[in-house]
Amino acid sequence: PLHFGFTLGINRSNFIIHNVANFETFDTLKRVESSPKFGFNLGIVTELRLHDYVVVRFTPNLSFAERNLKYYFDGFHTIVRTKTVESTFINFPLNLKLRSKRVENFSAHIVGGGGYSLDLASKRNVKNTVPGEEIVKLKRDDFFIEGGVGAEFFLQYFKFGIELKLSKGMQNLLIKDNTVF
Repeated sequence: PLHFGFTLGINRSNFIIHNVANFETFDTLKRVESSPKFGFNLGIVTELRLHDYVVVRFTPNLSFAERNLKYYFDGFHTIVRTKTVESTFINFPLNLKLRSKRVENFSAHIVGGGGYSLDLASKRNVKNTVPGEEIVKLKRDDFFIEGGVGAEFFLQYFKFGIELKLSKGMQNLLIKDNTVF
């Protein structure tokens, strides 16, 4: 009933930006855009089979992510400043997996759940005192929900699985300090 393994993954991280009311009236900053980039995950898998078709899964992992934020300033000419935000997350997801019946050496599944995320690269305590070198400050802790679909192939000595998941953080991670970023 208890299985262990490891996971390798590719991620694509992004920010969802919600502008405050009357955003365009603040200073010369007119628009903020987020550009996702690819990263990778490495983790372990622990599965506890509750039933032939129901599995509880705990998959702590280390995730490397990077996003770009583009700030558009309006003046005599439009000025674009790009800030790269790098994160190294330790994720602790707990999911429920509903499996299909195994047909020969194949089964499909859906997975859903949530978890806690800790950003080891968070610069929440850094002082933004040097003009021109300000950073985007993010909170260290977040909670997330996730869901996805996958398939498993049962080989002679191991099980190979592929999965496509979507995770969404539940908190506003931006630390508001007195910079334009």
